[in-house]
Amino acid sequence: MVLPPQAKKALFQESAKKLGNLIDPINLPSNLREFTGGQSQMSRLKCFIRVWSYIKDNNLQDPRNRNLVNCDDKLRSIFLGKNKFELSELPGLVKLHFPAKSK
Repeated sequence: MVLPPQAKKALFQESAKKLGNLIDPINLPSNLREFTGGQSQMSRLKCFIRVWSYIKDNNLQDPRNRNLVNCDDKLRSIFLGKNKFELSELPGLVKLHFPAKSK
């Protein structure tokens, strides 16, 4: 499939915006700042990686169903007080703390 030059340019610009939303650092809200050890700015991607590492390091995945995460107090403080969530929800839960970019 061959795209006309204008379509290629639009596709590239849209991809760059999406990538920017993942890697641009923003000021963290206080509950995430406490979770990350006082770091004031972080990208959404780094925050996701930090949360995933915390889950793995603290063995918070349910042993019977590895798709579920059992929240401890620290995770509950950043994820709306949830006791459990599915791993597929993790990107969306992290994204809640990062404001949408204005167009």
